[in-house]
Amino acid sequence: MSREDSTSTPNIRDLFGNPPSSRDLAKFLVSLSASQDKPREEPEVHIYPDVVYFNYYSLGLSLNFTPVDGYKPQSSEGLQSLDKERLWLSGVDVYNKIETVQEQEKKVYDTYPLMPLILALPSENTNDKTEPSALKVTPKTTGKRFIECLGEPDRKGGGVGRGLGPNIWCEWLKHGIMIEFGGPEAKGPKAWETGKDALWQCITLFRPKDV
Repeated sequence: MSREDSTSTPNIRDLFGNPPSSRDLAKFLVSLSASQDKPREEPEVHIYPDVVYFNYYSLGLSLNFTPVDGYKPQSSEGLQSLDKERLWLSGVDVYNKIETVQEQEKKVYDTYPLMPLILALPSENTNDKTEPSALKVTPKTTGKRFIECLGEPDRKGGGVGRGLGPNIWCEWLKHGIMIEFGGPEAKGPKAWETGKDALWQCITLFRPKDV
């Protein structure tokens, strides 16, 4: 896939380093709501000393903000009391709603509305034409496709027990991508065999790290 293809949807990574009050972030959220013909959703905010989550369930999106300049937010502060200028966007979770037989009691994220999701892949060798520059992700993209494009993950886990443990997940540090898979193929002792057919459930984007 050419780099020109990656302009068809917003590059979420361009928003890294922005505070919650930034215009660019506001425009991005408005565009997501407009794509669903819905008014802008107010986030459900979870506050911890080292990270603040802005969860947008109907948009299939969670924004992760890291406190800077020594700021340590308290859970008792609430959204209006947060020092938003000292929170920088450091990670984004994009969700894919997978229908399952069992109903879940907790809140469920809808599917991110701007599909396909185009993930730009940084390359150390710009002359290598065999290495893809971007990955096109749809709600039907499976584990096999991610491995074909990204290679073997730097870290992985999950898939233990009799289907009651955590889903399998993979992380590629140099690409700044972590993926949790969903559905029955992503659980249980044989999950690493059936995971090639598992759909992605959550893609976490963060700043690439040296391996």
